[in-house]
Amino acid sequence: AITRAMADQARTIRIPVHMVEVINKLGRIQRELLQDLGREPTPEELAKEMDITPEKVLEIQQYAREPISLDQTIGDEGDSQLGDFIEDSEAVVAVDAVSFTLLQDQLQSVLQTLSEREAGVVRLRFGLTDGQPRTLDEIGQVYGVTRERIRQIESKTMSKLRHPSRSQVLRDYLD
Repeated sequence: AITRAMADQARTIRIPVHMVEVINKLGRIQRELLQDLGREPTPEELAKEMDITPEKVLEIQQYAREPISLDQTIGDEGDSQLGDFIEDSEAVVAVDAVSFTLLQDQLQSVLQTLSEREAGVVRLRFGLTDGQPRTLDEIGQVYGVTRERIRQIESKTMSKLRHPSRSQVLRDYLD
């Protein structure tokens, strides 16, 4: 009962009791192999001892990892926190935001050189309005024409957009 309570409550993120037992077994075998081999055992060696696959060993090791706090202090003075050094990949960088806005403006000015139907087909096909690209069938239903007709309009419009007079302003945005 004590072991079960420890398994249930000892971790920040609860792991099922049966998994805690597997993690403990892996730790015990890892320590034994470390003594026998004089080095850290490989996942393959651990897998052989536990009669499981090396992939399963790596998975168990992932479960065994304890989370650390982003508020944990780092350095001798203790004035920095771990979270200060981790980049937020979801955050929008100012330069990227400005570049995106300029690209949107340039796209709008290029699309204004097309007929309303051509611009609409391009906007829907590539999801320029709402980020949701549409199929030829969906666009055909919007305009009341066949998907083949939409394909023809798209093809003709893309040819127009490839012309240097229209495409030059957008070339700067290509990587």
